[in-house]
Amino acid sequence: MGADGQQMGIMSPRDALRMAMEQELDLVKVAPQAKPPVCKILDYGKYRFEMQKREKEARKNQKTVELKEIRLSLNIDTNDFNTKVNQAAKFLQQGHKIKVSIRFRGREMAHTSLGLDVEKRFAETLAGKAVIDKQPKLEGRSMMMFLSPAPTK
Repeated sequence: MGADGQQMGIMSPRDALRMAMEQELDLVKVAPQAKPPVCKILDYGKYRFEMQKREKEARKNQKTVELKEIRLSLNIDTNDFNTKVNQAAKFLQQGHKIKVSIRFRGREMAHTSLGLDVEKRFAETLAGKAVIDKQPKLEGRSMMMFLSPAPTK
């Protein structure tokens, strides 16, 4: 393609390079994987600037999803539990994923089923707002569960 956007047709690389030099512009491969490769005569500095501008605009529109962690304990009280649920609901509202974890200390390792109950209750409390990504699983001394925001209608 020429500098003004018109099709030049299939030609040898030498001819295309000569035409670009005559116009004091650069010969840029736009689609090198195509057969034959597609080249364009343009000002490369201006082309790179526009590409960077487009990438920056795309990055600006991207939404980053963070992983927030909420730590519970095996014998958590009702008000503490409700505070953690409210905090989790706020994180979900912002579109973040949540990692809910319980750390078992000492003899608590004998009662991992109680930890499972606490995490299940946490997920049930957030039923309309969250979806369980990964079911509660015991890994070493801690049990983890992952929640993500429920899809909006």
